[in-house]
Amino acid sequence: MANRIQQAFEKKGKNLLNVYFTAGYPRLESTVPVLQALTKAGADLIEIGMPFSDPLADGPVIQQSSTVALQNGMNLRVLFTQLQDLRSTVPDTPVLLMGYLNPVMQFGMENFCREAAAAGVDGVILPDLPLDDYVAEYQDIFKRHNLRPVFLITPQTAPERIRRIDELTDSFLYLVSGPGTTGGANTQAEGVQEAYFQRIEEMQLRNPRLIGFGIGDKASFQHACQYAEGAIIGSALIRALDGVDDAPAAAQRFVQSVLA
Repeated sequence: MANRIQQAFEKKGKNLLNVYFTAGYPRLESTVPVLQALTKAGADLIEIGMPFSDPLADGPVIQQSSTVALQNGMNLRVLFTQLQDLRSTVPDTPVLLMGYLNPVMQFGMENFCREAAAAGVDGVILPDLPLDDYVAEYQDIFKRHNLRPVFLITPQTAPERIRRIDELTDSFLYLVSGPGTTGGANTQAEGVQEAYFQRIEEMQLRNPRLIGFGIGDKASFQHACQYAEGAIIGSALIRALDGVDDAPAAAQRFVQSVLA
């Protein structure tokens, strides 16, 4: 099966926009319409957040969206049902699932990967999945179902670990821009950040890089794209969906404002 993630990077090369939103938010049935709107507006990759009650790396905006989604009745079974016709409506855009290990383990890793692959999902981001556990227990399952893992790299990640991550995937490297959680003010000093991004670039890794955390508008997106192939926006889109009557229209307007 073709690697849609690699194809997206090969097609565009630079300034790729990866957008995150929470499944089942703002309403249970919002998932697919928001996904379609993001694609129509020009998002290059899409991450669908799997809501969880204890999202360790997520700031308050995404945490709140998870709470609402769970209250709406979202869970993995519902999500996979919603995504069963994904590729008839979104044929080419790479779609990744992002979430935490606990609900996936409860669902069963083999079952999860099978259902994700059947829906046409391309990759999975589980920030709390230890690298050694992935290699020892789950790598074969991911490969069997043609799913690409994505691992997070922070300013504190050791070079040898970065190279190991680069070897273990053929999707992209998720560069966390600084300490903290998603949606927070970027606390890294500009020079420190640039040195971190420069250090990663000089390693000449084989996978492309996307920068996430603290990116929320056209200016911060364009700034991040100076140091990587693209950037990831999440909390700012969730804020744009809060309290709106027409979530797909709001999602489309948000992406257009970033890419305008």
